[in-house]
Amino acid sequence: MPPHGWRARYGFALAYLMCFAVTDLVYVLLTPAAQTTLLAWASTSVANLEHEPVIPLVLSALLAPGYSWAWPVLIALAVLGANRALGSARAALVCVAGHVIGTLVSEGIVAYRVHVGSLPPVDRVLVDVGPSYVVVAAIAAAFLAGSWAIRVVAVLDFAALVFGGDIFDGLSHLDVAAVGHLTALVTGLVITAALLAAAYRAATSAGGVTDGQADQVGDGGGASPEYELP
Repeated sequence: MPPHGWRARYGFALAYLMCFAVTDLVYVLLTPAAQTTLLAWASTSVANLEHEPVIPLVLSALLAPGYSWAWPVLIALAVLGANRALGSARAALVCVAGHVIGTLVSEGIVAYRVHVGSLPPVDRVLVDVGPSYVVVAAIAAAFLAGSWAIRVVAVLDFAALVFGGDIFDGLSHLDVAAVGHLTALVTGLVITAALLAAAYRAATSAGGVTDGQADQVGDGGGASPEYELP
């Protein structure tokens, strides 16, 4: 069955959009010097993660300097779809995991490469902020668990990021952003697949899998089985 109530269907996505909009508005209103300070504080650089990982991991997903007009649209297309398909709690799990794991893997590679001398020490303090890992993980969830309409929107969102944002550019050279995006995408696919598999097993054991119902967790329409997430 679809998640019940607007909070279950859209609560996480709306809360994230609101937090992003407020944080970005605050950033725009700051002086240039204060903006630089905030970005340095919010960056998920190796140096920041070693010192205080929680604040950078939270703030970095809420800042996108220079692209304030585009990110709310990209977030809405992906995260609302994932939220509608999985419910707020599970959509939050997928998005947070994609952001955190994508960050830790990409910055962990940087830390190792600096340690062995293949990157200069200055790379430990590179500015790394943005909601793209959250969005990529949400796209994966929306594509796997959503209705056909949600899947189409997710594909269009992904195409905009790949061809318009070059999110995988530099992957062969282990670029931080490219590695993070790939990791977030895989994380979103793996966690969503695990949720769908668990729902299928629960529905099967309860005798609740029937034909001709909703085609995915959380969305109506379609002719495939419905797997209800408890």
